[in-house]
Amino acid sequence: MTQVKNVDTDGYNAVQLAYGERKEKNTPKPLVGHFKKAGTTPKHKVVEFRDFRVEFEGQVDLGKTVKAAEVFVEGDFVDAIGTSKGKGFQGVVKRHGFGGVGGQTHGQHNRQRHPGSIGACSWPSRVFKGMRMAGRTGGDRVKVVNLRVLKIYPEQNLLLVSGSVPGAKNSYVILEK
Repeated sequence: MTQVKNVDTDGYNAVQLAYGERKEKNTPKPLVGHFKKAGTTPKHKVVEFRDFRVEFEGQVDLGKTVKAAEVFVEGDFVDAIGTSKGKGFQGVVKRHGFGGVGGQTHGQHNRQRHPGSIGACSWPSRVFKGMRMAGRTGGDRVKVVNLRVLKIYPEQNLLLVSGSVPGAKNSYVILEK
């Protein structure tokens, strides 16, 4: 826990958590000062949870490690937030689920996975905004809701949830109640 914000000083209630070790020489100097004030070593990721009220701010220990067993209980439903796997430049069939042409018919060739028509003719003489086309896919912030907490391992500070969690292996994931 690196900072506690309240309505009086910051205009809103929040608690700031940081995780993932980071070398001090690779950390910007203002962040190094922020972490020293909290009494911790520099961290890689800083996340703020809004609308989180701490009743007795004087009793909060900055630099304290928040354990999974302190926050979650087996059987809870959580939301997992992460960055989905990047897939590069993809066509409309993979990116948006278009059906394509299907079988070859009426003399068509090399058009199985193409989008088809993207607009009208001389009027409106343009392609409407939001037309789904090929492009970069993945690498977006994704929130998967209502995953059940199956088991908590307090010794390793691990949490076992049912369902798919966004992101690649060893990527950062935020769990919200």
